Amino acid sequence: MGLRRKSRELALQFLFSHDFQERTNAAEALVRDWEFFCQSFEAGPKAIPYGRVLVEGISSHLDEIDTLLAGHSHHWRVERMSAVDRNILRIAVFELRYSGDVPAQVAINEALEIAKRYSIDDSVAFINGVLDAIQIAGLHQ
Repeated sequence: MGLRRKSRELALQFLFSHDFQERTNAAEALVRDWEFFCQSFEAGPKAIPYGRVLVEGISSHLDEIDTLLAGHSHHWRVERMSAVDRNILRIAVFELRYSGDVPAQVAINEALEIAKRYSIDDSVAFINGVLDAIQIAGLHQ
């Protein structure tokens, strides 16, 4: 497993726990929570920097990311999605929209591989459909 995959999985685990605990996304609290999380769960030190980029980036663009998700996940409100799927999607959308060094196909494939590991089988198709719709919409802007 590559280093970026480990970082994405670390970010997913943090975002899931952050959602579950209904923690604030305020910048100071987020950084403190991230550092505590990484220390508490003995995160691999090489995975931490990119994981932090993901977490902080998602936090700073959360409203925009969730608006994209809501607009491209027909008949699903973001808050009704499973916490795992919602956060896998957030990571991928952040990489699709705001990360200049991750090709779209890589962001989508990574999301699908992570979904296979952490979610249910039906979620893989759902995540693929939402991300494909977002990618196609981005091409037409």
